Amino acid sequence: MAENTGSERKKGERKQADEAALSRRNFFLGAGGLAAGGLVIGAAAGAAGAFAAAAGSETAATDNLSYPYYDQHYQGGVATAPQKYAVFMVYDLEPVAKSDIQVLLARWTAAIAQMVKGEPIGNPDPTNAGAVAVDSGEALSLGAQGLTVTIGLGPGLFDSRFGLASKRPDLLKTLPDLPSDQLLSGYTGGDLCLQACADDPQVAYHAIRNLTRMARGTATTKWTVTGFGRASAGPNQQTPRNLLGFKDGTRNITADADLDKWVWLKNQKQDWMDGGTYMVVRKIHQNIEIWDTDVISDQQTVFGRTKGEGAPLTGKQEFDTPDFTKKNSSGELVISPTAHIALAAHENNDGIKIHRRSYNYTEGIDDVGQIDAGLLFVAFMNDPEHFIRIQTKLGSVDRLNDYIKHIGSGLFAVPAGPKTGSFVAAGLFD
Repeated sequence: MAENTGSERKKGERKQADEAALSRRNFFLGAGGLAAGGLVIGAAAGAAGAFAAAAGSETAATDNLSYPYYDQHYQGGVATAPQKYAVFMVYDLEPVAKSDIQVLLARWTAAIAQMVKGEPIGNPDPTNAGAVAVDSGEALSLGAQGLTVTIGLGPGLFDSRFGLASKRPDLLKTLPDLPSDQLLSGYTGGDLCLQACADDPQVAYHAIRNLTRMARGTATTKWTVTGFGRASAGPNQQTPRNLLGFKDGTRNITADADLDKWVWLKNQKQDWMDGGTYMVVRKIHQNIEIWDTDVISDQQTVFGRTKGEGAPLTGKQEFDTPDFTKKNSSGELVISPTAHIALAAHENNDGIKIHRRSYNYTEGIDDVGQIDAGLLFVAFMNDPEHFIRIQTKLGSVDRLNDYIKHIGSGLFAVPAGPKTGSFVAAGLFD
C-alpha cells in the first residue's frame, strides 16, 4: 500500500519487476559523529542538476524506484512496503525559538522531497575551493532506492519551552514504565525523530546525515539505531526472520481496511494530525549466545511456531490461524499461554492490532565480547494504549523475556504528509 487514498494509493506502489540490485556491502553501523554544515534548498539544489544527471546515467533502472512525496495525505514509511534498510535517529531541541523549529521542519521537508527522487539536495562539488559542499555526495549514482523519510514529533516538543503546549496531539505523552523494561537513559525519549528507509543502506544513511547537518544549532542527536534487515513484511513480501531465526510479523496488518481502523488518525482536535498516526519505537537487545544454546523444541514453544515453516504449533503452514484452545493428548494446550504469539494475538487482546515495521540491528560486540544485536521494533497505531496493553502482557509473562530486554523506547506523533508548497506539521504554527 502506498501513501495515498483509494485507487490512487496503488499508483505509489513499487514499480520495479525484480528486486533491486544487490545492496552495498558496507553498511554504516551507527550515524553518530555527523558532519556539520549548512544547507540551502532551491538555488543550491539547482546547481546540483548536472551531478544528478551524471549520477543517473550510471544508475540501474531497478534502483530508480521512488515514491511521490507531496500531496499523499500520509507520510511515507508507514504503510509503504518495508525496504531492506533503515536508519532511525532521535533529536533533542536546543533552547531555540518556535520559529527556528518551524524553519527546520520546512527545510527538512524540502530536502526530503529532493532525496526521495534520488536527487542531491545541493551542489556536492562547488567550484569555489573555499566553499563547503551542500550535499555530502555519498548517494550520488545510487538512485532513489525506494527512500522514504518519516518525521516524528516527541512529547518534549510540546512542553513549556516552545509555546506549543496547546498544539499537543491528543494521545501524545511519554510511555509509562512497562513490565520487564530495562531502559537506558541514553536510548529513551526525544523531541524529534527521523526514520529513513531504503533498499540501499548508503541512501538511508545519506538522508539522515544530511538532515542532521541541517539541524545544527536547532537540534542535537540523542540516540540512533541502524537496521540492516527488515523484520516485518508488507503486501506481497516474504515474511523475514529476526536474529533469533524465526519468521517475524506473519500476522502483521497490511490490508487497507485494517490500516484505516487501527493506524490512521481521523477527526482530530489538532486537524493537522488527520492522516497521521503514532509511532512506538523500542530498541530490544537479544541475548543471542544464550538463545543459541536452547534446544529447538523449547525455542518453538517460546514462540508458539515452528522454526522452519513458521507455522503455528497447531497448524502446518505459516498462515494457518493459530488455535489457542487446542490441547494435546495429555490435556495441555499445544500453544502455551505464555508463548509469544498467544500473548500478542489480536484474538487474545480484544481484537487490538498494530502495524509493525521493524528491523534487525547489530552493533558489533558488547563490553564483555558478546554479540550486541537485536530488534529495532517500530509500530504504528492510532492509539498508543493499544501498544501499552499488548506490551504489558508480553512484559509480564512472555517466555521470550528470558532472551530479550527492552533498552530503548520512544513515542512520537507522525503528522500527515505535506501538501505542495507547505511542510510536515505546518499546522503547528497556524
